[in-house]
Amino acid sequence: MEDVYLKRIVTLVILAVLIVLSFLLLKPILFAIVTGLILAFIFTPLYNWIYKRTKSKNLSAFLTCLFLMIVIILPIWFLVPLLIDQSFKIYLASQQIDFVALFQSIFPSLFEQFSGELGSIISSFVTKMTNLLLNSVSQLILNFPALFLQLLVVFFTLFAVVKDKEKLISYVKSLSPFSKDVEKKLFESSKGITTSLIYGQVIIGIMQGIITGIGFFIFRVPNALVLTLAASLAGIFPIIGPALIWIPVAIFLFIGGNIFQALGVIAFGVVASFADNFIRPIIVSKRTNLPPSLILVGIIGGLFLFGILGMILGPLIIAYFLIILDIYRNKQTPEILIRA
Repeated sequence: MEDVYLKRIVTLVILAVLIVLSFLLLKPILFAIVTGLILAFIFTPLYNWIYKRTKSKNLSAFLTCLFLMIVIILPIWFLVPLLIDQSFKIYLASQQIDFVALFQSIFPSLFEQFSGELGSIISSFVTKMTNLLLNSVSQLILNFPALFLQLLVVFFTLFAVVKDKEKLISYVKSLSPFSKDVEKKLFESSKGITTSLIYGQVIIGIMQGIITGIGFFIFRVPNALVLTLAASLAGIFPIIGPALIWIPVAIFLFIGGNIFQALGVIAFGVVASFADNFIRPIIVSKRTNLPPSLILVGIIGGLFLFGILGMILGPLIIAYFLIILDIYRNKQTPEILIRA
């Protein structure tokens, strides 16, 4: 009896050591692996559509990766030089703006006492944000070899997951400590809420940013590419959305006397905001949803913990926590947290 107990202890210790070593081994490429898993979830419908026609898993997975490379990687490759150029222009322009004089001219009586302090604060904020943008673009260029290896991991992960997703799901289920009924409920709830968050929040948010960006390009707003990218990222945030970008741009254009451009930007911004009401029901109808407030908290917390990928991982972690909590309680989740 003691020998069996000792063997179990030794086995658990070895397993714990191997888990820690595996984590340390995968830590440098963990971001790429998670990105590949998310892309595999997004592009599984495309893989299924191709597989119905080719009847070959390897070919279908390869064509899915090739499509992703053409649609995402190639435009980024060609747009990076333009992004770098516009980043420098934004940085130089931000250094030349006199925020104190700007606020005094708009609100002379309101900012008479503390316009200097407020202008200094805003100037410092803008400088830090433009420096962050410039540093991010610079790091993208300097770390290109490492980035290339990360992209290889992303595509290998995407290829393996879409090709063998049934085996992977079966393997994960075999590790589950829950009963079959609880396991079924867990996977159904997880799939529903993952679909809702990725398609309903991330994809729709990016689409809203692109609609806003089309307005930037049509009305020849300076540095439209960088502003479109910023609007797409802001679109992922619930409640806030691309308005965080197009409203300041419209105000800046009004101040500069470009009334027609400002009205055009406002028109496209409003269209992008209303597009959410039409697109969301089509994409995420009959899906489990989180309240926007919880999604916003998850995005902000995820950004602090995981960086840019946390905009997706943060809300998912909160959602999975609530699902597990629901299973533990063995009760229906209150609608204030998760609602169908």
